[in-house]
Amino acid sequence: MPVERNISAARSASALADTRNRQAATRVSDDVLLDAARECVLAVGVRRTTLAEIARTAKVSRMTLYRRFPDVRSVLAALMTREFGALLQGASARGGAAATARGRLVESSVEAVRALVGDPLMRIVLDVDAELVLPYIVDRLGGTQRLAEQVIAALLAAGWADGTIRRGESAAQVRAILLVVQSFVLSLRPATADVDEEALLGEFRHLLDAALRP
Repeated sequence: MPVERNISAARSASALADTRNRQAATRVSDDVLLDAARECVLAVGVRRTTLAEIARTAKVSRMTLYRRFPDVRSVLAALMTREFGALLQGASARGGAAATARGRLVESSVEAVRALVGDPLMRIVLDVDAELVLPYIVDRLGGTQRLAEQVIAALLAAGWADGTIRRGESAAQVRAILLVVQSFVLSLRPATADVDEEALLGEFRHLLDAALRP
């Protein structure tokens, strides 16, 4: 019957549209969406960034973005993990020239502080939305901190193996190093208002090296 044919055709068209939308969403990489999120955060801060604005910046439909990330929090969590994870990997690579595992851990930590303090995304978070960082200081560890602990744990194990790092309880030693690094990341800028930054980082290097010696 004509009515049934029309209904069938409408359903087929709807299914085809859904398929095309899913294919379009698949073709858009996460990096495109996260790059757009980064641009939005740098422009207006974390709290004022919306899914609609991210979609507009990425030049995709909101539905495409929703299929990948259900809310702003999930986009921003993925963005922070990507950005800060890359910074930590870069810092580890730059510290890799040291002759010993202890030296590599110390230099990687110094480089991590430099990279994170100087990163525009970290700066906008601390300058505009600093209260968002508070839960990761007083309540729970976040994804970026867990990534940092993985890097620290690998370097620590290498230091035990070559005998240049004091053996301690693994989880506690990793966490202690994380807390020291984290404090410098969060406080370096105000701390260097009247103290030379390189001198302060030199003390940080000395403190960490001395604490890790066998």
